[in-house]
Amino acid sequence: MSRQPFDKERAKAFSETMMGVMNGGALALMCSLGHRTGLFDTMAGLAPAAVEDIAQAAELHPRYVKEWLAAMTMGGIVDHDVEHGTYHLPREHAGLLTRAAGPLNLTTYCQYIALLGQVEDDVVEVFKDGGGVPYEKFPKFTALMAESSGQRYERAMLDQIVPLLGGRETFEAGMDIADIGCGSGLALNLLAGAFPESRFTGYDFSEQSIAAAKTQAQASGIENVLFEVRDVAALGETDRFDLVTTFDAIHDQAKPRAVLENIFSALRPGGMYLCVEPKASSCLHENRDMAMAPFLYTISTMHCMTVSMAYGGPGLGTAWGEQMAVEWLGDAGFVDIETTGVRDDRANTYYISRKPA
Repeated sequence: MSRQPFDKERAKAFSETMMGVMNGGALALMCSLGHRTGLFDTMAGLAPAAVEDIAQAAELHPRYVKEWLAAMTMGGIVDHDVEHGTYHLPREHAGLLTRAAGPLNLTTYCQYIALLGQVEDDVVEVFKDGGGVPYEKFPKFTALMAESSGQRYERAMLDQIVPLLGGRETFEAGMDIADIGCGSGLALNLLAGAFPESRFTGYDFSEQSIAAAKTQAQASGIENVLFEVRDVAALGETDRFDLVTTFDAIHDQAKPRAVLENIFSALRPGGMYLCVEPKASSCLHENRDMAMAPFLYTISTMHCMTVSMAYGGPGLGTAWGEQMAVEWLGDAGFVDIETTGVRDDRANTYYISRKPA
């Protein structure tokens, strides 16, 4: 068998690619630090400033701030004026790095790199033996999901998502609504607080998440919402709800088909189901042009897929994609399946379907 000649230029280009991978991974960790310490938020409100002034404003140790600023400068994230010895976060960069950016704040997602690194040893083992890494191995995941999804809900829920579901009038008329895999309850508490005429129920298998959801509801004085620890693959509800929602929950399930069938059963005839899932194609090659495709498949390998497999699931993966989602919704009995999106949630596809009347 003839071998292709060695392409030096391709090797050189790939070497540069790998250098970019290593630098990008390192900068992701540093951006996570900048987010968690509040440095990006602090610098967004400052004119060009010296290390000591930035550290004082952020109430942080100047030696650490200096080294962090060096990494930010080398990464082209922060501007450095050599003559005056100052550092500055450009407005154009701040719009993607600060809490004020809401769902556009990419540093929120940089935190996943450190989180997933904590389970690398566990993932290496399941590569060898199969199975998966269980949810309890990710103790910070609930809080991180609450932060990242909360940014989207605050911007999009009432003004962009509710109109897809019949509009404010429908909610104000009074409905029974369930959120399956509700996590910390951010979406449901937001809706329940806005529409006291409707009744809301949230289900999740995580006791930690349900406890957080209840605490938030109580703190906000919301009385028309109920949260329960429940295995949604055995939900056992029939003709109870007018609307059921799932937000980035189906692909994580150990029994995703059973969950969809239980949602179908739980809806009243003519009821609506909103299924929100990561935006992707089920065909790998069609995802090549996605800006964050490597990130998506990394999250899948080291969390979504492996958590499902830990409980005997199929491990659909984060990028199970539109074609498979539409097929499985149809298999579960849903009709009038539509796909859409919302402006402030660019990462997800919104599947809207109904149970036949």
